[in-house]
Amino acid sequence: MLNKAILMGRLTADPELRKTSGDVSVTTFTLAVNRSFTRQGEQAQTDFIDIVAWRNTAEFAAKWFQKGMQVAVSGKIQTRTWEDKQGNKRKSVEVVADEVFFADSKRGDAPARDSMMGEPFDLGRAPASAFPMPEDDSDLPF
Repeated sequence: MLNKAILMGRLTADPELRKTSGDVSVTTFTLAVNRSFTRQGEQAQTDFIDIVAWRNTAEFAAKWFQKGMQVAVSGKIQTRTWEDKQGNKRKSVEVVADEVFFADSKRGDAPARDSMMGEPFDLGRAPASAFPMPEDDSDLPF
């Protein structure tokens, strides 16, 4: 079976970091994801997808992500049932993030942070060889 979700959207609020009773980090946030298809004359529709991240991924998202940022998430869809305060059964659908990425274009003149090295890396001044383009770009989606 295959359960893989890849989303890109904007954060509706700052991620919320919590710790479980076992001291495991968990972060929740919601992505506003525009639907790719819009009928002519209609306004674009947006889906609001709940995301849950655990451990290092949770700590990274809570530290670096902010409301309004465009981010990409790769993970799996999970459903769960629970009871609300009135005793009604509820069902939630969420994406459990395996990986999270920055998807915004560079803001201002501030250098991007290389998360692996912890040192500034200015994408605007990187040599062209740092991001090689394939000879045949006919397969590229843009």
